[in-house]
Amino acid sequence: MQMKKLLLLAIISGGVIFFTYCSSAKKAAAKTSVSYASDVQPIISDKCAPCHIPEKGGKVAALNTYDKVKGEIGDIIRRIELNPGDRGFMPFKHPKLSDSTINVFKQWRDGGFAQ
Repeated sequence: MQMKKLLLLAIISGGVIFFTYCSSAKKAAAKTSVSYASDVQPIISDKCAPCHIPEKGGKVAALNTYDKVKGEIGDIIRRIELNPGDRGFMPFKHPKLSDSTINVFKQWRDGGFAQ
């Protein structure tokens, strides 16, 4: 009877460790899969144009290249996390970006700025 309890405990412990590891691995893989070209740049083109895209007539801080966005990522995240009505809120005169959209910028930064 004691042996069955130990075996059951070992199986349960192994399952917990296995599923914890799998979950962490999936989160890490998702975190590193964000890139500028496929994820960040389309958001910039859609949500930050025309103001921040010189080719579209934008006259404020340009966010039209990888290097410019990477160099401003801290300020971009800070400003898109503000609420409408807060000084510096972006996108100016538009609704607040969704949490999932904001997280794309954070994941890109945290994942090492993949191009």
